[in-house]
Amino acid sequence: MDEFIKMLSENYKLLDTKIHEAQILFEIASAKVDCTCPFCGSVSSRIHSIYQREIQDLPLHNKQTMLIVQTRKVFCDNPDCSATTFAERHPFVAKNGKKTDRLVTNILNTSLQLSSINASGLLKSTSVKVCKSSICTLLKKNAIDCG
Repeated sequence: MDEFIKMLSENYKLLDTKIHEAQILFEIASAKVDCTCPFCGSVSSRIHSIYQREIQDLPLHNKQTMLIVQTRKVFCDNPDCSATTFAERHPFVAKNGKKTDRLVTNILNTSLQLSSINASGLLKSTSVKVCKSSICTLLKKNAIDCG
């Protein structure tokens, strides 16, 4: 399973796995010591706190796959920066995103061929939890990429 996590990013490690009847949970965390401030670009390793983010990923064995990502809130030590703290960014998900980039790509590719209602139904049958309004929002945000 660690290889599955490494496909997201080389810098992440698997902490725990839980398999339920309809869902697989992977608890993961970044193995990097430092984080880069998204506001000023300075590097910091002074941790303010840690919280968890739930991010949906591609299904495995017809089960919904959720990543429980340990996310660090870090102090920015640059006195010229407008932010005193910032949240660690994960390279496989958009800022504040609830779905991995690879799942979003899968949803978009499915939705280009079907209506949002039919795409939602088809994706739900493959254990991807997504509603038609979320599909419409993704299509609007990614209109340039979809052609």
